[in-house]
Amino acid sequence: MREKWGSRFGFIMATAGFSIGLGNIWRFPFVVGQNGGGAFLLVYVGFALLIGVPLLTAEISLGRKAQRTPITGMSRLTGKVTSPWNLIGWLGIGALVLIMSYYLMIIAWVVAYFVKMLSGELAGLTPEAAKETYSAFVAQPLPILAYTLLIIVLLAGVVGRGLHKGVENISSVAMPLLFLLLLALAARSLTFSGAGEGLAWYLKPDVSRLTPGAILAALGQAFYSIGIGMAVAFSFGSYLSRTQSDVPGDAALVVAADTLVAFIAGLVIFPALFAFGLEPDSGAGLLFQTVPALCNLMPFGQIFGGLFFFLMIIAGLTSAVAAFEVLSTTLTDSLKMSRKLAVWVVALGLFLLSTPVILSQGPWAHLRVGDMDLFSLVDTISANYLLAVGALLLSLYTTFVWGFESFRKDTNSGSGRFRVLGFWKLPIRLLIPIAVLVILLAGLGVFT
Repeated sequence: MREKWGSRFGFIMATAGFSIGLGNIWRFPFVVGQNGGGAFLLVYVGFALLIGVPLLTAEISLGRKAQRTPITGMSRLTGKVTSPWNLIGWLGIGALVLIMSYYLMIIAWVVAYFVKMLSGELAGLTPEAAKETYSAFVAQPLPILAYTLLIIVLLAGVVGRGLHKGVENISSVAMPLLFLLLLALAARSLTFSGAGEGLAWYLKPDVSRLTPGAILAALGQAFYSIGIGMAVAFSFGSYLSRTQSDVPGDAALVVAADTLVAFIAGLVIFPALFAFGLEPDSGAGLLFQTVPALCNLMPFGQIFGGLFFFLMIIAGLTSAVAAFEVLSTTLTDSLKMSRKLAVWVVALGLFLLSTPVILSQGPWAHLRVGDMDLFSLVDTISANYLLAVGALLLSLYTTFVWGFESFRKDTNSGSGRFRVLGFWKLPIRLLIPIAVLVILLAGLGVFT
């Protein structure tokens, strides 16, 4: 018998736990910093609400309708093993596998920096020294491989306990803790002298800085952050009752929580950066280069830094647990494996896939495809192509195969006050496909 969620709260926390990850607390602040602050924030929130909510609703609802993980679920819905719409499942799982191959490495970096911060190893570093420390660290694969293996074993132990005892219980505890830590760090950041300048930069829209590239970045960040097209929302939807679950309401809550966490992460970073005279456009190195330097400038910085990296660990692990669950249950659905065997097959497979990505930052740095190392290549293929094509197929399937009225009727079954209404038809049929197509073309370099 297929497992079901133990409670609505558990489902929302687990789904939000996947969405709320490194993309919110690490990637979002540096993308905001690169694209001008307040105006970017406003556009991002608009995309999350207008596009993120309908598309996440459709993905969860499709999973609930299929009652299977994406690969077998789409085959069940189409009735054909060779249907092109089955690519929705294959692309989602493929993207998830590739993303996990480097996501685990980044979690390992975060864990290592948490240890470094608490041990005092990062004390006294200037921004230049922090950058050198980071470069030297990622070039040494053995410690990172050890941390990655430890994380994978931990994930296997959690997911091996089952949906309710594993994923749901962990997420129900970890997500409230993440919110509390984030709020505490934001409150501390806002008390620094000079924090008001950073707060104004972050919240006050400057339309002159809102370039076409910034708008495109906001669109891409909304998809990346919410996790649309990664097969997780589909799979988690398959554990829902077909008539007693509030899909539109739950999807809206997940997107709201995801957007709120990203917003609060900005409140942690930007007031502190401006208070201590550091630039807000530090780029992807913000987490591992700027934060250690920032902590060395502030009172009790070691405690602030330790809590920040611990927060990152929670965010990374809740996302990884969800992904691990989906990959494992995909094997149980597709190959009829036991959960225990599937979990350890996934564990071994992800470690083997992570190893070359980790080595690409050190001894295999010379292995490149064009101007990209293996890490950049995997990230580009998964985020710019597989996710975009999968999300485009999902929107087209909802529009032309499922049909809007059937989608509306199926999705509203069991819903509360927040329902799929007639005005959703325009964004689902027109706005969402155009937006996803724009992301795909941008990944192909059409706009450069």
